[in-house]
Amino acid sequence: MVIDNGALSLYTLASHMDINYLQLGLALCAGVSLSAACGFRVFVPLLVMALGVRFGGIDIDENLAWVGSDAAICCLGAATLAEIIAYYIPVIDNVLDTIAGPAALVAGAIVTGGMLGDLPDWLQWSAGIIAGAGAAGAVQLGTTSVRATSTTTTVGVGNPIISTMENIFATIGSLLAVMAPLLAVVGAVIFIFLFIFCLRKIRNFIINRRTPATAP
Repeated sequence: MVIDNGALSLYTLASHMDINYLQLGLALCAGVSLSAACGFRVFVPLLVMALGVRFGGIDIDENLAWVGSDAAICCLGAATLAEIIAYYIPVIDNVLDTIAGPAALVAGAIVTGGMLGDLPDWLQWSAGIIAGAGAAGAVQLGTTSVRATSTTTTVGVGNPIISTMENIFATIGSLLAVMAPLLAVVGAVIFIFLFIFCLRKIRNFIINRRTPATAP
């Protein structure tokens, strides 16, 4: 029987790692859910994670333990408040979407990677980049598209409503990620699919409005 050396190496690595796989799975779900919430608001999930670390509800990589310090929580709290308020200011909200895109990817990778501190560094941050940044980027792309559509169709009048919904989703998603990670990750997946469905409906609606009616 031929055994693939790569598979054997991974099996050997797993067998020598003292890891609770259930705990690892929950940590991954929590990280991905927090990363998805970063797609709505960059700092809300980071603040929730910091509070979880501070009060002992979240185990994080020891190199990121500083996020639970009082200074870090104060800074993240101020940044969260500023971000929420800025999204209610016309024009500024669209500018922030441009900045928030790369920031959400970085935050998503850090959040998910930080949750997987029991893994080797290369696997920890590979998962953070692939799963965390991927989840944050998918949600961020959706919110940016919806805001751009709202700006075009309502001249920005509907943007505050979208901002309010994003604040709610970011907060609820972050809290669920900490308290019920499995439920949160299922909710994130469902939301992404619903978001894609709604975007297609909105796009078709705009195309139909712009297409002149043909004479019978």
